[in-house]
Amino acid sequence: MQVRPRSGLALKYGVTVANAPGTVDSDYRGPLGVILVNLGREPFVIAHGERIAQAVIAPVVQARYVMAETLSESDRASGGFGSTGRS
Repeated sequence: MQVRPRSGLALKYGVTVANAPGTVDSDYRGPLGVILVNLGREPFVIAHGERIAQAVIAPVVQARYVMAETLSESDRASGGFGSTGRS
């Protein structure tokens, strides 16, 4: 699950999720918390039950890696940053 900011709080008050998107692991079973930051100029009080974030549920994909002795060549080669062909 990913925890994301509510756009209205961010737009109107400058309140957002500090580590957005925050990730909750699929095997986590404890209480949830949301790390908020107030980037606005005014104090912001949160009332009990107020909606402060939203969650996006997504499937968990688990990959199996196979070690290789060598890698094949690619168009990009070992260019690194900035080597995607854009001038």
